[in-house]
Amino acid sequence: MPTTETRRLNPYALAGIIVALVFVGVMGIRMVTGDVVEIRAAAVTHQNLISTIPTNGRVEPIEPFRAHAQGPGVVEKIYVHVGQKVKKGDLLLKMQDSDAVSRLATAKASLSSAQATLHDLQQGGTQEERLSMASDLSRAQQQKDQAERSLSALRELQQKGAASASEVTAAEQRLESANATLKSIQQRQTNRYSSTDRSKVQAQVKDAQASVAAAESTYGNDNIRTPIAGTVYSIPVSAYDFVNAGESLMDVADLRRIQVRAYFDEPEIGKLAVGQAVKIIWDAKQNQVWHGHISRAPSTVITYGTRNVGECIITVDDAQEDLLPNVNVNVSVTVSQRFNVLSVPREALHTEGTSDYVYRVVQGKLVRTPVQVGLLNLTRVEILSGLTEKDTVALNATSNRDLSNGLAVKIVE
Repeated sequence: MPTTETRRLNPYALAGIIVALVFVGVMGIRMVTGDVVEIRAAAVTHQNLISTIPTNGRVEPIEPFRAHAQGPGVVEKIYVHVGQKVKKGDLLLKMQDSDAVSRLATAKASLSSAQATLHDLQQGGTQEERLSMASDLSRAQQQKDQAERSLSALRELQQKGAASASEVTAAEQRLESANATLKSIQQRQTNRYSSTDRSKVQAQVKDAQASVAAAESTYGNDNIRTPIAGTVYSIPVSAYDFVNAGESLMDVADLRRIQVRAYFDEPEIGKLAVGQAVKIIWDAKQNQVWHGHISRAPSTVITYGTRNVGECIITVDDAQEDLLPNVNVNVSVTVSQRFNVLSVPREALHTEGTSDYVYRVVQGKLVRTPVQVGLLNLTRVEILSGLTEKDTVALNATSNRDLSNGLAVKIVE
């Protein structure tokens, strides 16, 4: 008779039987149901599509005034503070101006001297010289008149035999000498200075005027006033700081007139055009959005760090002094937009060569369907032909399974 041990089933044999039964069951189910792949899918719907290009940029005033030190010196006093509104002509800052005052006084003295010399030249000399010349002229005229009377008297006496011919000749010579002296003095009075003398003195006057203008400019620059109305948005110096020539002292601008200088990667710049709408976001005020438009599209490609980019100027349309200069912002340019168009999620679109297609879900199976696409953005694609609003398209399998034409599928959330 068989023993108890022999009636026991071998454990390994039992495990083998169980595995075989499971395999047979799975194969049986697959034979009944087929190979069904779980997928995610989406309906074809009408939506508004907007295509944008994002990048970052830096805010800057459109017409700022930046005060610079005209020469090395010390900041004596600052009359304004950051954020203060100023009117055109308001005094902003004063540099120590003792040297400027001295240079201006010296320049004005030189100009007065040159102008006095020119005046004297135009009048024929200084007042003292003119008085002396007038006295010489009067004396020469008297000598001439006296010589003429003496000659006339001697000639009368000669006719009576009371004067000799030599005496008359001597009187004639004295008259000639008196005439020569008078003529010389008259010429000196009317033509004392040559055209070269006049040109030299006029050049001295112009040079002195230029020196005064330069000194006044230096003096004015030491007392800096704003040429525009606006808001003080930067003061990089403090009172009693020493600054070098050309160093920035203060910035003023109308903060309602600002722009963004943005850089777009080379493949994107062909889509940009003047007038395109722009949305602007500043991380410091994430709940606020500014709007603008492209006022200057890229005209060339430049190197910016490690990127080849096109520089674009964006005018901010709704700035209310709440977007500060020199801050970094994110911008998004709307390059195209379509309203109420048939579209699908972008992940549903497949491309093979130059052909685009999707997989429609029809009665539990995938049907490869060619489509013609229009506008694309980051999430959706416009369908021009090949689908209707009643269609459903496959996005991807929940497993690693590739989608293919005729594949049996089951849609899951």
